[in-house]
Amino acid sequence: MAVKGLGKIDQAYNAESIKVGILHARWNSTIIDALVDGAIQALKRFNVQEENIIVESVPGAYELPFGTKKMFEKYDVDVVIPIGCLIKGSTMHFEYICDSVTHKLMQLQFELNKPIIFGVLTCLTEEQALQRAGLSPGMHNHGEDWGACAVEMVAKWI
Repeated sequence: MAVKGLGKIDQAYNAESIKVGILHARWNSTIIDALVDGAIQALKRFNVQEENIIVESVPGAYELPFGTKKMFEKYDVDVVIPIGCLIKGSTMHFEYICDSVTHKLMQLQFELNKPIIFGVLTCLTEEQALQRAGLSPGMHNHGEDWGACAVEMVAKWI
């Protein structure tokens, strides 16, 4: 079962001037598309202007750290939400990619002194990924949490 979500976020944040980059992998596109949509919906609920939401893609999750760094450079965004979905297969590929991407995204926050929201699902099954993307009945879309988290991190810390 998927976790219910982030919980209460102070809706009083004024996010009209926040500029957000959303960078998504193209693998598992059904899941990714739902997560991206969820993040955008949440950003708009906090009054992030549509023209301040920049969406780009990279081939896969492994390319998210490099693309994230380039989004800050190219678009001068306040925060980036890298979105990917890794689903366990029958080889060690899953573990290596999860570990590499997770560590590099965390490291980039401190290198760049900018918030990076961890929007990478690391699921053991496709069913878990569908649940976390809100595509299974009654489940929560974690992309909404990532959008809200982006607003909070910029509003409180930048």
